[in-house]
Amino acid sequence: MKTISTSNAPAAIGPYSQAKITENLLFASGQIAIVPSTGEIIDGGIEAQTTQICENIKAILSEAGLTFDNVVKTTCYLHDIADFAAFNAVYAEYFTAKPARSCVGGLDLPKGVLAEVEIIAELKA
Repeated sequence: MKTISTSNAPAAIGPYSQAKITENLLFASGQIAIVPSTGEIIDGGIEAQTTQICENIKAILSEAGLTFDNVVKTTCYLHDIADFAAFNAVYAEYFTAKPARSCVGGLDLPKGVLAEVEIIAELKA
């Protein structure tokens, strides 16, 4: 098993890794809207937070030599399900290969963020 770590995505805020690679899969921990350079939550609503989340995911994928096209599954968590359409609009700009997905709302999320996304990606053989 290999640990993926990059300063271009937020450092883990608990006892976990940014991502792990095992066999032919990358499992990334849930990403929230933390700006890596400051450690602060990005200002703005769901669109700004979703963009930051996707940029954090992009950095983790890049560190592993992958892109969004390698993502096979996402799990998305929303504080307010009413943000679904706005979240989805930004999400669709990044996840153009349309991986499998689950999305749930009505949750209290770390640091009071509006969304969190975790991914599973396949390494190319």
